[in-house]
Amino acid sequence: MDYWTSSVSVDDEFEKLALRINPPMVTVDNESDKKATLIKVDSANRRGSLLEVVQVLTDLNLIIKRAYISSDGEWFMDVFHVTDQDGNKLSEDKVAERIQQSLGPRGRSFRSFRRSVGVQPALEHATIELTGRDRPGLLSEVFAVLADLKCNVVAAEVWTHNSRMASVVYITDEVNGVAIDDPERLSKIKQLLLHVLKGNKDRRSANTAVSVGSTHKERRLHQMMYADRDYDNDVMDCAPTSDRTKPLVTVEKCADKGYTVVNLSCPDRPKLLFDTVCTLTDMQYVVYHGTIIAEGPEAHQEYYIRHIDGWPISSEAERQRLIHCLEAAIKRRTSESFDVFCHAGNKARIV
Repeated sequence: MDYWTSSVSVDDEFEKLALRINPPMVTVDNESDKKATLIKVDSANRRGSLLEVVQVLTDLNLIIKRAYISSDGEWFMDVFHVTDQDGNKLSEDKVAERIQQSLGPRGRSFRSFRRSVGVQPALEHATIELTGRDRPGLLSEVFAVLADLKCNVVAAEVWTHNSRMASVVYITDEVNGVAIDDPERLSKIKQLLLHVLKGNKDRRSANTAVSVGSTHKERRLHQMMYADRDYDNDVMDCAPTSDRTKPLVTVEKCADKGYTVVNLSCPDRPKLLFDTVCTLTDMQYVVYHGTIIAEGPEAHQEYYIRHIDGWPISSEAERQRLIHCLEAAIKRRTSESFDVFCHAGNKARIV
C-alpha cells in the first residue's frame, strides 16, 4: 500500500470517528413558519456538508424558499424554509432521516470503498460520460452506435450550453441485461463514441469516459461541463440573452472579515441553490455564511466564501472566472437539457 492510499484511509477513519462522536442533528419544525417547514441541520463542520444537505433536499423535490448558512468554525448550522412542489408544508418527517443518513458515516462509506486498492463497487449498469460540441442529430448517432454494439440504454441525461454538450448514459448488455464490465468492449464503445463526438467540426477535444462510483448524476454533469470550459467567453452562444433573464453575479472583497462576498440574482427556478452550491464546492471554495431568499419570481443568494486554503479571492482573473462559472451553472439547466428513459424494446422517451 502506498503512502497516498494509507493517508487517505487514515483520514477516512478519522472522519468516521468524528461523525460517530458528533452525529448530525436534523430537526423538522412545522410550527415556526406559517407557510413553510423549517429544516435545521447541526453537525460537525467538514468540507462538502452544505452541498450534501442541499443535494438531499433537491432529490426530495423540495422547494427551498429561504436558507441561512453558518459554518465558521468546527460546527455548522443550516436552516432551510422548504415546501413541497405544490407550495405546502411537509406532512412527514422522513426528510430528517434522509439527511442524517447522508451526513453520517454510512452516507460517506462509498468514498473509502472506491479508494480501496483493487476493489470496485458492484454496478447494475455501466456509465458512459460524453462531452463534445453540440449539433443536430448527435444524440441519435450516439444511440445508433450503442445499438450496433448490442448495448441497451437504460437511461440518459443530456445538458447543452454554449454549443457544448455533456451527457451521462447508463447502459447494460442487450442480451443479459447486466452491467458491461469487459475492458476491451468498454474501450471499443468509448473509441467509437469518441469518433462520433468529434465529427469533423469539433475545434476542441471531445471526451468519453466510463464512470465507476456513486457521484451524483447532476453534480457530475456540472463537473463535466466545467471541465469542458462551457463558461469560456470564447465559446459563448451567439444568441442574445435578455437583461431580464440574465443572471447578475457580483464578487467583491470583504477585507475586514477576510472573506470574498458573492451575490447573485436571477429568475428563480427549481434546483437553483444546488447548482450554485455545487459550482462553489467543485471550484474549491468553502461557504462560511450564506443567505438565500427565493419567495417570489426572483432569487437572491449571498455567500461569504474563502478558498479551501483559507484565503479570499486575490486576483481579478480569479474573480472574473468565478463570475463566468456561476453564470454558466445557472444557465446550464435553463438551456436545452433533457432526460431519456428507455423501456422494453429500447424505445426512448425524452423528457
